[in-house]
Amino acid sequence: MPRPSAPAQQMSTAMLTEDPMPQDADVARPAGAAGPGSTPVPAAPRPGPPRPTAPRADDPALAPLEGLDELPVAEHVARFEAVHDALRARLESRPAVGGGA
Repeated sequence: MPRPSAPAQQMSTAMLTEDPMPQDADVARPAGAAGPGSTPVPAAPRPGPPRPTAPRADDPALAPLEGLDELPVAEHVARFEAVHDALRARLESRPAVGGGA
């Protein structure tokens, strides 16, 4: 296998030692602003409406999940469906959030 010439060795060494970041990379930009040759960064998301709280571990709707590890996997679906049905019934019994008509 032929050895690279001296200029080729110098070029590859120079490429490894050069700073890969452009000089203006340390300059702060507002969200969404792009530097030269870069992709715009999306602005941070705004907070939306409050989310319902997650069910707590002691929630009766989650009772069918107790002992799930000891059951055969084939029986898991029925347990998950029971929890889903209980949580859906609870959501349907609550008044709508936001007061939309």
